[in-house]
Amino acid sequence: MKRYKGLAPLWENVRYFCKWTVISLVIALLAGFFGSLFSHGVILANALCNTHRWTLFLMPFAGLLIVWLYRACHEEKNRGTDMVIDSISAHEDVTAATAPLIFVSSVLSHAVCASVGREGAALQLGGSIGSQIGHLLKLDEKDRKIAVMCGMSACFAAVFGTPLAAGIFSMEVISIGVLYYAALVPCVFASFLGAAIAGRMGLLPEHYELGTFMEFGAAGMGIAVLLGALCAAVGILLCVCLHTGTHFSREKLPNPYVRVVVGSIVFIVLTLLFPERPFNGSGLQLIERCFNGEGIVPYAFLGKILFTTVALSAGFKGGEIVPTLCVGATFGYLFATILGLPTGLCAAIGMSCLFVSVTNCPVSTVFLAFELFGFAAMPYFAVAIAVSFTLSGYYSLYSSQKFVYSKTRTEYVNRKSH
Repeated sequence: MKRYKGLAPLWENVRYFCKWTVISLVIALLAGFFGSLFSHGVILANALCNTHRWTLFLMPFAGLLIVWLYRACHEEKNRGTDMVIDSISAHEDVTAATAPLIFVSSVLSHAVCASVGREGAALQLGGSIGSQIGHLLKLDEKDRKIAVMCGMSACFAAVFGTPLAAGIFSMEVISIGVLYYAALVPCVFASFLGAAIAGRMGLLPEHYELGTFMEFGAAGMGIAVLLGALCAAVGILLCVCLHTGTHFSREKLPNPYVRVVVGSIVFIVLTLLFPERPFNGSGLQLIERCFNGEGIVPYAFLGKILFTTVALSAGFKGGEIVPTLCVGATFGYLFATILGLPTGLCAAIGMSCLFVSVTNCPVSTVFLAFELFGFAAMPYFAVAIAVSFTLSGYYSLYSSQKFVYSKTRTEYVNRKSH
């Protein structure tokens, strides 16, 4: 009898594995498909914006439509990615309307050249799909949290093509210092299936070539530490600007219709000051220029912060991740230009460090660096990511993100981000 009792935990593990293998595949099929469809929509919207530059002047009308859609669906208080995070760490539920609303509003935002990304939208889209499937399958509250993380992983992987990072990110971003290991199998399965579906639907994963760079040694260590520390400061600046801009615009312009129109006008005026429009869109074009060694203005990272702050504060939808990576790439490029260092390497380090400084997810960031840049420069990334994570403090893009343990001491803190 004792022998059979000893087998009970093993049987529970097998049962859990079989159960979540099936559920994660169902979620991944839907989230991967709609995430890929969303990505195609964003690509078409960006092409429209780049081909027909006059779409910029439709920004106030697109903004009004976005505000109206959220009000018509009674989602005025929808907090986007923060709501998805709270659905896992607290008792808030992800509404069914979140998925279609973020899909349509993000595509509209890209079509009028707003400085927004797509990964934040993917987290909301996937989280909403996972939540609704959890309700449909009548999962209990704890299992629904795993379902939400599954959807986030699948959609993130489909949109960005980084399944390793996507599989870990949704578990790591919720509570810093604690990984939700119960979601490991479903999230990893969902992320790889989501990426596979995206590939079948014609989406290629993001990848950047670093070019030549020096072998890692004492000098390389110094470069990584210095750039990691500087990127932490830039990450803090980005978080402060986004949160302050959003708070200021809501305080001064409480009516969302007025807010989005005023924000659109400010954005259009700023765009006209830069005829080449380097800071419009998600920022992928600037990232590519950094890796191709093409010239960019020294203040490019500040310009991208400004344009992203104005767009998101006005009420346009999308995400902050690609603009964040753009800020990192352009700052790394500036760092390399000043010190005469390889631009590709420094741009890649900058992207990695900005990502970790605003998301506080070092494990996911290391995997992201693997998938975006390969393994050759991993010592640079590992050191710089560690430095930037530590020095960025408790700032975050997500106000619902919790820090369970201190970044600098082995103690329990349980505090919200700045």
